[in-house]
Amino acid sequence: MLRLALTAHRNARARELLRRPEILSIIDYSLPSTQPRFWVFDLDTSRLLYKEIIAHGRGTGGNRARYFSNRHGSKQSSIGLFTTAGTYYGRNGYSLYLHGQEAGFNDEAYERTIVMHGAWYVSKAFAREHGRLGRSWGCPALRKAVSREVIDRIKGGTALFIYYPDEEWLATSAFLAPETDDPLSGR
Repeated sequence: MLRLALTAHRNARARELLRRPEILSIIDYSLPSTQPRFWVFDLDTSRLLYKEIIAHGRGTGGNRARYFSNRHGSKQSSIGLFTTAGTYYGRNGYSLYLHGQEAGFNDEAYERTIVMHGAWYVSKAFAREHGRLGRSWGCPALRKAVSREVIDRIKGGTALFIYYPDEEWLATSAFLAPETDDPLSGR
């Protein structure tokens, strides 16, 4: 998974999609919500900055994510490479806009308002009581205690790689193809 994330990051950088290429965030939705499955790396210093639990969409599954969508109203999370944008205050407080970069898998994220935000239902106490984290309407939601700090660290043009072993996505993503001499050629 880390190798795939680094390949996607390199391809996004080659396509000049990243304004801040030193930061790479990864979510591994193949892990249960009760385990840390969100990491933020500083690639310039080779340091792990954050390791956190993170929620997925209510239509995506219970403790384990299983179903993903790019459809409006699905309340499912999306997979693939995203780039971070600016912040705003909304229904869930301080939030981070995300731009999906993969047609058919996450390119509707901005229009669907799939954003990163803090949520009261993302805590170890909630997980102990319910056997899983609470679920969002498709957004990657963090613990309230760290959400603002993490959002401020990754906003403004960094890569967010959301992984799940989906065979179609793994076989067709242009960002997962090995680097080529022409970064716009896709494969």
